Amino acid sequence: MQQLFVDLLARNAEHASTVGSRFDEVQDAQHPAVVTVCCSDSRVLQDRIWRNDEPGHIFTCGNIGNRVVQRTGVGDTVSGDVLYPIEHAGTEVAVIVGHTGCGAVTATYDALTEGIAEPDGIAHCLDLLKPYLEPGLDLLPPDLPRPDAINHLVEYNVDRQVEFLRGSRDVPDSVTVIGVVYDFQDIYSDRRGEIHVINVDGEVAASALRNAHPEIADRIERLWEY
Repeated sequence: MQQLFVDLLARNAEHASTVGSRFDEVQDAQHPAVVTVCCSDSRVLQDRIWRNDEPGHIFTCGNIGNRVVQRTGVGDTVSGDVLYPIEHAGTEVAVIVGHTGCGAVTATYDALTEGIAEPDGIAHCLDLLKPYLEPGLDLLPPDLPRPDAINHLVEYNVDRQVEFLRGSRDVPDSVTVIGVVYDFQDIYSDRRGEIHVINVDGEVAASALRNAHPEIADRIERLWEY
């Protein structure tokens, strides 16, 4: 057995020794307060970015590009991963979590601008992102260095996922949809690992967001308003 996995099991034993009783109230059902849609990037620690260790509190979904879109025979629809807690567990807050330096956004950008191909499984995921990211290419400020262009498109992607979720007939109007960016590259501030709010229910103007949500005004920041 690889030592890496042995070490993981040891860490799990530590986890089990501290969390066991916290499952008492969620043995038979879950009613998570929030569903988060994070990029599956290994640098984005889906529960720990919120310091969450409570079973049943956050319904976490992960995929490359923090997508809410799933392609079916009838067209693009909200991914069942995201929709499940909204439909069956009464969850009324959805948070789309993008992150700086996103590899999925980078790969989609490269596919759109350079025609760079990926293996089929990855290409399928990028194909779900392409139609939502492509319009953003023409909106980018001129002469942006490549890393800056990627981080601008990270915001654009989060906005599109928020828009798609809010526009779905399957998602009740009572559900609040929030878009954020997790920053570990010192793009928004020097506080690595901090989350910055960029979109609330489709509102993307930072000044309007700060006026509407003064209690989190210092956490609202965008790179661009297109």
